[in-house]
Amino acid sequence: MRKPRKRSFAELVLENKRQLLKDHDAMEKIEERLELKRLNKAE
Repeated sequence: MRKPRKRSFAELVLENKRQLLKDHDAMEKIEERLELKRLNKAE
C-alpha cells in the first residue's frame, strides 16, 4: 500500500475555496463580515 501524498498548502487553499463557492450560506456570512469591517473602517 502506498502512503497518501500530503497536499501542499496551495492545494488545500484551492479545495477550501471551491467548497466555499459551493456553500451559499458560508458565502453570505463571509460577505456580511466583510461588509461590517468596511463600515467600521469608514467611520
